[in-house]
Amino acid sequence: MIKVLVVDDSAFMRKVISDIINSDPELEVVDRARNGIDALQKIPQVHPDVVTLDVEMPELDGLSVLKKIMESHPLPVVMLSSLTAAGTEQTVRALELGAVDFLMKPSGQISLDIDKISTEIIKKIKVAAGTKKNIKKLCNNTKQIAVSLPSSYQPWTAGELKKLVLIGTSTGGPKALHQVLPRLSADLDAAILVVQHMPAGFTRSLAERLDSLSQIRVKEAEDGEEIKSGCAYIAPGDYHLKVQASACGKTLHVRLNQNPPRGGHRPSVDEMFESVAGQSKLKMVCVVMTGMGQDGTTGLKYMKEKGAKVIAEHQSTCIVYGMPKAAIEAGRVDRVAPLHEISYEIIKMLQS
Repeated sequence: MIKVLVVDDSAFMRKVISDIINSDPELEVVDRARNGIDALQKIPQVHPDVVTLDVEMPELDGLSVLKKIMESHPLPVVMLSSLTAAGTEQTVRALELGAVDFLMKPSGQISLDIDKISTEIIKKIKVAAGTKKNIKKLCNNTKQIAVSLPSSYQPWTAGELKKLVLIGTSTGGPKALHQVLPRLSADLDAAILVVQHMPAGFTRSLAERLDSLSQIRVKEAEDGEEIKSGCAYIAPGDYHLKVQASACGKTLHVRLNQNPPRGGHRPSVDEMFESVAGQSKLKMVCVVMTGMGQDGTTGLKYMKEKGAKVIAEHQSTCIVYGMPKAAIEAGRVDRVAPLHEISYEIIKMLQS
């Protein structure tokens, strides 16, 4: 049985969420907490495998509780968020701090129709439970390894785009991106395209948070905009990100669409990789990081045919070792690196 602690300041939400979880024979709600302080007292008593945690709570908010959980009792945490400006911003911050995943309450803080996402609640709790050992290992490994990036870069000048970095990630990706993009130099002579599996409404907050921490510019991609060096473009939730060359062939532009999900994903890493593979004149580096499933592996076949170099995140730093594992086992990876070395490997491959 997977033991779950449900934390929500609403008695109604605690009851309904508990009923949904207990409806699955593999899950059991071992206790409920009415606020963050109550949750922190109960965790060492009931020893849950997973905690579902409301983002917006009085007294001690979800972020403060999450920090304390990760410091004293590292556990997989699934955040429950409302689709508000405050809710999305706090959720992105929670993912950065180590929450495994999140769920959107369908109609705000008190969602009478939360049964609409009952299947998703059960699925995400089970996925989160599978990360328990990794969460504890990564949180207990407090040693931070500094990586010195090469200082030999010449500042790039505006002109024809010649280098492109493509990053694909899913579960655990927001935290991983926070350890890769901020390490890249402001004079990076390449553009970056990112597909992070996330629903609509959250990718803009993710981009804004990363932008505030990074030397390069980070933004949510917009349809039709020119792709420029020194900027990272994150695919908007619920949109595939593709690229299209201009008529003269000297510039590259973002193309967004809502074609059917691929492998259950929109945006899809495979869709991005296959679209970019047609731009063979560019020097390209692909990065596949933590995430469930194998999105990106098919697209890497075409990227490799065009001469792209590929980096996969090492199992030791993955929250979920699915996407990198699939790419490695398919024989489409040039370098396997732990998370703290990925930015350095990107720079090396761009310079080689």
